[in-house]
Amino acid sequence: MIDFTRIDYLKTGNERQKRAYEVLTKYKVLEKLKPYSPILAGTIPIEIDVEGSDLDIICEVDLRFEEDFLDDIALFRLIPEDIEVQVENIVVNGENSITLNFVLEDFPIEIFGQNKPTTQQNAYLHMIAEHKILQEKGDEFKHKIIELKKQGIKTEPAFGMLMNFENPYEDLLKL
Repeated sequence: MIDFTRIDYLKTGNERQKRAYEVLTKYKVLEKLKPYSPILAGTIPIEIDVEGSDLDIICEVDLRFEEDFLDDIALFRLIPEDIEVQVENIVVNGENSITLNFVLEDFPIEIFGQNKPTTQQNAYLHMIAEHKILQEKGDEFKHKIIELKKQGIKTEPAFGMLMNFENPYEDLLKL
């Protein structure tokens, strides 16, 4: 099983994964976010990304100290000064969260912060479950997922359609 808490596996992945590794290491993104236990989640790590897919980086952030988090990002020079960043406070599954969206080179990036350990966040748990399903179901299933994503269907609903899940977001967590 791949250790998704590290990004070393990207070095030997497909071309997009190798490029993601280059960008993330060039800008030292995960290294600079280390105090927040960052994990690259989403579709690129499990090779079901489509054109325009972003690099989803989840972090453990105590939102009582949101300003400290944003100050750290500025202090770490995580994002070059000439790059526009959109910051948004949102509620996900009843939990306050923060997102930062920007583009580094050719990759849209979303940093997602929630006051929960990253290995317990739904983005990580969904990715692990999806990876397990992809391993079990094989390439044909994987291509069907990618085709659904190309049609604009989000990842979890695409899995739900092919797996006959009633509620894909919840059902994936049960795996």
